[in-house]
Amino acid sequence: MMAKKILKILFLYIPLGLIVLSLVLVILYRWVPVTYTPLMLKRSIQNAGDKDYRNTRIWTDLENISPNVIRAVIASEDSRFMQHHGFDFEELKKMMKEHESRGKKIRGCSTISQQTAKNCFTFGGHSWFRKGVEAYYTVLIELLWSKERIMEVYLNVIETGKGLFGVEAASLKYFKRHASDLTLRQAAQIVCVLPNPLVRTPASVASKMPRRLATTIRRASGTSASLKRQ
Repeated sequence: MMAKKILKILFLYIPLGLIVLSLVLVILYRWVPVTYTPLMLKRSIQNAGDKDYRNTRIWTDLENISPNVIRAVIASEDSRFMQHHGFDFEELKKMMKEHESRGKKIRGCSTISQQTAKNCFTFGGHSWFRKGVEAYYTVLIELLWSKERIMEVYLNVIETGKGLFGVEAASLKYFKRHASDLTLRQAAQIVCVLPNPLVRTPASVASKMPRRLATTIRRASGTSASLKRQ
């Protein structure tokens, strides 16, 4: 009898409780600013011995972030952000074809929605468990948040440097101006940092990755900043 109760708790009540908790959290974050994430906690623990380390994040409403940032991040990170519902299957098929026909290495193709889910609700990493949790939360935020909200949260929680989270913190650190005042080039420099924020800086992008920067600027200049669902 006791064994049945334990099994019921383990396989029914705990999973149900976690599902309810996840729903409450996602619904809450639909309106409440996301000011601290598991990744921020992870970085604080990793840098516990560094007395100078600080997690710097400044929540900024989407209306106070330059459209140039939205254009650049869509152009660079997720060109079909407004068309897909969390997962870009077209990009995935393209990637697989390139791998099969040319032997190209399989690269990551996470959407902005997936990256938002990963940064808000997981500690990062490359395990299949983490990917499963990320996929689950990706579905939830696509169902319960608007595209505007997904972009707003993404631009506030994404890692932009050592101890830096969000474009406002990066903008003030690197360009001494608010995110609302970023030029297209400056926005593109920050966006080019995102794939490797602990190594790259906007300055290193400009000096060591000029072609990548130029491509991002060119694509962003032809990208709409509208976030109305299609």
